[in-house]
This record gives sequence, C-alpha cells and structure tokens, in this order.
Amino acid sequence: MAGSLKELLVWQRATELAISVYRLTSLFPDAERFGLTNQMRRAAVSVSSNIAESAGRATSGEFLQFLGIARGSNFELESQFVIARGLKFGTLPALEEAEKLCDEVGRLLSLLSKSLRTRAAESKRPR
Repeated sequence: MAGSLKELLVWQRATELAISVYRLTSLFPDAERFGLTNQMRRAAVSVSSNIAESAGRATSGEFLQFLGIARGSNFELESQFVIARGLKFGTLPALEEAEKLCDEVGRLLSLLSKSLRTRAAESKRPR
C-alpha cells in the first residue's frame, strides 16, 4: 500500500470520476435532481470514499472488503451511465469522459484487489 491515501492512483482516479460525474449530472434535467442525478453522485462519491476507508484499515482482509464495496459502487455507476445515455441526459463528451474514468477505476480496483489477495496467499504459505 502507498504511504498516503493521496498516493494511491486508484483513489486519485476515483476522485476524478466523482468530479466528472458531478459535472455530467449538472447538465441533467432539473426533474432528475432527486432521481438519477442523486443516485449517480452518491455512487461516484461512494467509490472514492470506500477506497479511502479501505486504505485506513488495519488488515488486508478489511482493505479487500472496502475495495469490494467500491467496486460494487463502480458497477452501479456503469449501469447508471447506460440509463443516462439511453435517456440522452448530459452531453456526449461529458458522458464519455465519465465512462472512461469509470472503466479505468474498475480496472485499477481489480488489479489492486488481485495484488492484495496474492500477497495474502503468499504470506500464508509455509516457509
């Protein structure tokens, strides 16, 4: 793990994702303020927040648990992008930017989780 939360690339990109989602949803119809806009913002903030919470945990098991929650929120956001695209909410460039960040965060979360699982398995092997 990095020496600081701010050094974690996955957290950096997840934070960028949340900002991108806020920008995107600011373009949604006012009628969606308590609907899709709220859901997408909450999911995006959840990704970044759960990565932060995972980094503050004492064990790799706890770290993995919160990374899993972040991954679930990221998948939730992917689904919401499909809905927003279908409804033609936001602008295409803003939607594509957010989707690209979401994909990158998903890949980074998977890689970090895999790395932690591998490390945990190696530490349990007899020497």
